Amino acid sequence: MPRQTPQEVVVAAGREVTITNPAKVLFPDAGYTKLDLVRYYLAVADGALRAAGGRPNVLVRYPNGIKGEFFYQKRAPESRPPWTEIVSLRFPSGRSADELVPRDAATLAWMANMACLELHPHPVRAEDLDHPDELRIDLDPVPGVPWSQILEVAAVVHATLGDFGLIGWPKTSGSRGIHVYVRIAQQWPFATVRRAALAFAREVERRAPTIATSKWWKEERHGVFLDYNQNAKDRTVAAAYSVRPTPDGRVSAPLTWQELAECDPHDFTLKTMPGRFAEVGDRHRDIDTKVCELTRLLELSDRHQKEGLGDAPWPPHYRKQEGEPARVQPSRRRTPKFPLIEIGRAQKKEDALAGLERWRARHPDAASHLQPADVLVDAMRGRFRTWTRIRINLQHVPESLRPPQGPLDPDETPTW
Repeated sequence: MPRQTPQEVVVAAGREVTITNPAKVLFPDAGYTKLDLVRYYLAVADGALRAAGGRPNVLVRYPNGIKGEFFYQKRAPESRPPWTEIVSLRFPSGRSADELVPRDAATLAWMANMACLELHPHPVRAEDLDHPDELRIDLDPVPGVPWSQILEVAAVVHATLGDFGLIGWPKTSGSRGIHVYVRIAQQWPFATVRRAALAFAREVERRAPTIATSKWWKEERHGVFLDYNQNAKDRTVAAAYSVRPTPDGRVSAPLTWQELAECDPHDFTLKTMPGRFAEVGDRHRDIDTKVCELTRLLELSDRHQKEGLGDAPWPPHYRKQEGEPARVQPSRRRTPKFPLIEIGRAQKKEDALAGLERWRARHPDAASHLQPADVLVDAMRGRFRTWTRIRINLQHVPESLRPPQGPLDPDETPTW
């Protein structure tokens, strides 16, 4: 007889959900299993659904745990429980997909059974897919930026929000950064919300030019980048309570502003968050009652336009937008602004980083002059999976020591 796959049944929202391979280890270092992931999402379901429920979600699946390959799945599986909900989205590419809309804890458990660690909702409700109800402020530090500096920028963000009559709800990203969400009225299309986000990023940069930047191209960035393009259509961000693929099973933790200023993001994990949730509840529980207007930010955007500060680059897979500057990396312009070389491309990040170490070994004198932010590790999103490209900015390397562009190592053609 064929060997039966171990199963366990959990009950959530009045429904039975079968968990297959419940003892499968997803986090080898911490020992967390698939059943641990399911129980985590059931423990924080109220908050997780406030963050990602009622919205179309991209599935980010780690079927072999965080040390195996993962992939993005926009289309909800055809073999799904009849009580799950889907909604059809159209993307800038012209394609469409039926995406999953979690509404209850049972759907969260079913997603966890598919090894969906993260919740990746779009900033729209399933009932209105054209008008976002979230302005998303993503603080993305360049390599080498300490947590203390990210908190400095977050403080500027908090003050700037207040000056524009906006209420921000902060959370750790679960990785290296900070996310701040603003609940907004559902009256503006994606392009307008992105325009407001760009104006906000530029205003924070104006107030804190040495530690914050709105520059899209990595070679132009310093400090903490405010990623305005997270507000473009088809972009998703790991929601509050999302479990991230870190060895310790870190999670994206909703906080008060005071807690943010005093916290260590390593304290919030798959193991610790349920206890915190039971004790203090969801720190973003009132977000839906504090709906804000973008009028003042859009007025700022209009002033920027009149002063000659127009649009900024869009993500590469979007069609060219009216008023968008040339979508050419500074290093690829006829007169490059920065001396960049590409090191390698690989499906797996660790393979690309191994190629970087081989480059360092071949060019020790040049490598000794590199600063952390000079190494550009780009997570390139393909149709189903991400792949990694590594480039080096030689701006701090004396010209006499700068190696020329050589063959890529590794050189894997992206087909993923």
